[in-house]
Amino acid sequence: MNALRGQLELWRLHLAVIVLGAIAELIGIQKISFGIGAILLLPLLYAFVMSAVLNPNVVPALGKFIRQKEVKAASPLIVIAIMPFIAKFGTTIGPAIETIIEAGPALLLQELGNLGTIVLAFPLAVWGLKMGREAIGATFSIAREPNLAIIADRYTLKSPEGTGVMGVYVIGTLFGTFIFAILASLFASSDLFDPRALAMACGIGSGSMMAACTGALTEVVPTMKDEILALAGASNLLTYATGLYAGLFIALPIVEKLYNATAGKNDLANASKKEA
Repeated sequence: MNALRGQLELWRLHLAVIVLGAIAELIGIQKISFGIGAILLLPLLYAFVMSAVLNPNVVPALGKFIRQKEVKAASPLIVIAIMPFIAKFGTTIGPAIETIIEAGPALLLQELGNLGTIVLAFPLAVWGLKMGREAIGATFSIAREPNLAIIADRYTLKSPEGTGVMGVYVIGTLFGTFIFAILASLFASSDLFDPRALAMACGIGSGSMMAACTGALTEVVPTMKDEILALAGASNLLTYATGLYAGLFIALPIVEKLYNATAGKNDLANASKKEA
């Protein structure tokens, strides 16, 4: 009863979700064609933008309707809302198990792509943005929930490394769906990559990003919808299963050694100057 009463007190939040969801669906899928491909704007993106505008931390004037109470309550509800979507992926994996087995080596090897954050992001963070130890947490992974757990256990989230991983996590949560939906539709419509490869790339361990990515792919290649959903779901599960260990035993030690060998020397030099 207390739980029900608590949800009734959050009627503003539930009303906003219903209204914004309806508006987003009425707008529908919009296609912007240009050059080598096209960008698909999905209802998920419209709902995200409108929800962000209603956030009192973004537009304080709207705090009279959506209060901080609703903002705090909305975060855990994301997990509940995404559960039916994850369940749907589970039902598509079984019938397509032969396709997944055939793509087995490709699925396993593409998990090595998670280490690409080190190659691409670490040099930019350390030498371009002049980040301190925050660079370790920010660049050793794509900063999803399992990666947060690794940093929280090793350094705590209040440490510089924790600040780095939390920063990337928040940015990924806010803009990841935008970026994934746009990139997926662009690459799929340009015929630069096989749709199955793009489907596997959708599974990075984030339900919302995978939803945006597969949604865009299935709109561009509707005839491969079941295969795309199956491969993306399998890839996502593998990322959760292997990504944790890859981050803990491979990526994090590599980033720590790289940081200590490069920026770490500068930190020690600066510390010595301050003491002097």
